[in-house]
Amino acid sequence: MGGGHYDYDEHQVATQARASLSQAQIFKQGSCHPDMNPFGVKLRESRDSAEHPNSRSIVFAFDVSGSMGEIPVELALKTLPTFMKSALSFLPDAQVLFMALGNVFESKSPLQVGQFESSDEGIDHWLSAMHLEGGGEWRGESYDLAMYFAAHHTSLDCFEKRKEKGYFFMTGDEVWYVYTDRAKLEAVIGDSVPENISIDDVVDGLALMYHPFFLIPDPARAAADGVEVNWRRLLGDCVIVLQSPQDTATAAAILIGIREGKLPDAKAILSQLTGDFGLADADAERVLKAVLPYAEAVARGGGDPPTQRPPIVAAAPRKQPG
Repeated sequence: MGGGHYDYDEHQVATQARASLSQAQIFKQGSCHPDMNPFGVKLRESRDSAEHPNSRSIVFAFDVSGSMGEIPVELALKTLPTFMKSALSFLPDAQVLFMALGNVFESKSPLQVGQFESSDEGIDHWLSAMHLEGGGEWRGESYDLAMYFAAHHTSLDCFEKRKEKGYFFMTGDEVWYVYTDRAKLEAVIGDSVPENISIDDVVDGLALMYHPFFLIPDPARAAADGVEVNWRRLLGDCVIVLQSPQDTATAAAILIGIREGKLPDAKAILSQLTGDFGLADADAERVLKAVLPYAEAVARGGGDPPTQRPPIVAAAPRKQPG
C-alpha cells in the first residue's frame, strides 16, 4: 500500500551492515516467496495517506536470470539508499515495488511481485525476498509478464486521482517475445484471456499508467543478439544503455529527475551526480553518457515510447546453443 516513513541514515546503516555478506546470505529464497507469487493477485496498490498525500509509484522489474542477478545484489549491498535519497528529492512521496522475472518456459519463478512500500524496512524486505534463480539458457526472457502485471494488476492513486504516471524500470539483456502466451499468462498470473496478446499491446497498456524504461547493463550486452535494436522498436528513447550494471540505481534516479523537468541538461545532471550522489568525475561522466540521450530526447519533445512501430520480424523462442 505504501505506508511508512523512509529514513536515509538508517537505510545506509542497514545497507553497510550487509556489505560483508554473501549473496546467499541476503537472498535466501530457493523458490518464489509465497507473498511474491503473482497468481490470483487482484491488485498491488499505491495509495495516498496522511504521511504521503501525493504518492508517486515506482516499479523496479529485475531480470534475475544469469548474470543479471548482480543488479539486485548491488542494490542490496550499496546503491539502494542513494537511489531513494535522490528519487525522494524529485518525488517526495515515492512508493517502490520490486518485481523479479525469469523465463516462463524454464524458470521455477518466472514472475515475482512485491508490494508498494515507502519505508526503508519495507523496501528492504521485498528486495531480499526475491528468488535469484539464475539460469538463462533460452533466447529471450518473460519481460512481457512483468509489463502485463503492472498494466493490469496495479492501482495507482497518482494516476487515478491526478493523472500523473508512475515509473517502470526494467533491467534486461535479452530480446522480448512477440506475444504473451494466453496459457502461460493463466498459469502464472491466473488471468484468462481469449487469445495471445501482442507485445505491442502489452507495452501500450503499460505506457498508459507508467513512464517505462528498459535498462541494458552495458554496451556489449546491448549489441549482442539485437537486444538494443529490438527494444528500441518497442520503447524508442526509453531504452537506456548503461556503461556498467553498477549504475542501474543511479541512472534510474536521474531519469526520474529528467522526466520531471528537474534535470534538463548535462550541466544539471552532472551537478546532481557529483553533488547528491557524491560521484567522482569519471563515474559521473559514465552515468551522464548513458542518460544524456534521453535528456536530449525530452528537450526535443520526445521521451515516450513510439505509438507507431514497424512490423515484427522475430523467431519463436528457442534455447541458446551450448
